[in-house]
Amino acid sequence: MFSSFENKAMKIKIINGVNMGLLGTREVPLYGATSFDAYFQQLSEKYPDVTLAYEQHDSLDALVKAIHAAAGYDGVILNPGAYTHTSIVLADAVKAVSVPVVEVHVTNLFARENYRRKSYLSGCCSGFVAGFGLKGYELALLSFVKN
Repeated sequence: MFSSFENKAMKIKIINGVNMGLLGTREVPLYGATSFDAYFQQLSEKYPDVTLAYEQHDSLDALVKAIHAAAGYDGVILNPGAYTHTSIVLADAVKAVSVPVVEVHVTNLFARENYRRKSYLSGCCSGFVAGFGLKGYELALLSFVKN
């Protein structure tokens, strides 16, 4: 499927932050009725030539450790949840690794409350995707495909 990967399997790590483990049941009109586990299964089946790993953590410390542990990956897709708007620590963790990180949000932050319009991470990530629902993860994944 992805012959431009230079005959090596691309490895992408998806890291979800606080409250993202509740997708599918959390504020369904806003976030949708699909759990992330179900979506991750669909994404893995759609891109069998990409090795996908997934972690979800509500703890800031665990998120930092997950980012630091991404050294063997070609890219990280990060949805930090509400830590987006509050965590300089998480931004520093992204800056500390050489792996490119794409920030993803299920909702459009700029169409929500004013405090959600500030991201401490966007400036240190290689890309930003927001407002496309769970499809945003696939868009972020496609950003790592070498053409």
